[in-house]
Amino acid sequence: MLGAIVGDIVGSIYEFNNHRSKEFSLFGQGCGYTDDTVLTVAVADCLMSNGNYAETIKNYARKYPARGYGLMFSQWMRSDNMEAYNSWGNGSAMRVSAVGFAFDTLDMVVQESKRSAEVTHDHPEGIKGAQATAVAIYMARKGQSKEQIKSAIAKSFGYDLDRTLDEIRPVYQFNESCQETVPEAIIAFLESTDFEDAIRNGISLGGDSDTLTCITGGIAEAFYGGVPQNIADKALSYLPKEMREVVEEFRTRYDLC
Repeated sequence: MLGAIVGDIVGSIYEFNNHRSKEFSLFGQGCGYTDDTVLTVAVADCLMSNGNYAETIKNYARKYPARGYGLMFSQWMRSDNMEAYNSWGNGSAMRVSAVGFAFDTLDMVVQESKRSAEVTHDHPEGIKGAQATAVAIYMARKGQSKEQIKSAIAKSFGYDLDRTLDEIRPVYQFNESCQETVPEAIIAFLESTDFEDAIRNGISLGGDSDTLTCITGGIAEAFYGGVPQNIADKALSYLPKEMREVVEEFRTRYDLC
């Protein structure tokens, strides 16, 4: 899940200022962690403590406010209501990476990613986006090839993964839905040559850059066997101590170091 955090931090300065090229400073001036990282860490913490997703996610969001949360999520976060709000937004997919790393059967990954999503994003597309992301991570860390991952995700979730980055880039617009973020993020991974290249691919598409690249980063970490140490160290340096400790505990517990 550290790969997802890297993608979020790198993409944070491009969310509303898209950069449609692979040429840029990886950790540009002004970058930092956003809601994507906060909620990714929340899901990891919940998994390790066997907690309640809704309570843990809400507590983290309240502890780390003003990090770019969407309007509907912000209203849910501030309220005492624990009911989901039928969202198909990409927030379910950007926070799910820990699920793909924490379970050793495909059935459990599918089941648990649904549970992590539906506390807020209970629309079928919101659940599907989280499941597709977590399944891609699970398959990648289990040594499946890119072609196997592509085929399984396309068949199980109906995403069009036959497009190329060069075809997507000229027409791609900012979009916060799962259905128009998750496939693009997976394609950015599929065309990559290593972890850093996957992050650069994601940024080059534009769109909801931090979230798209957060999703890409989680899959790339699993496929390429981790995050390069210099990139990992730099990303961790942006996090508050409490969040950094959760990340490090998760990586140790699930042998990701």
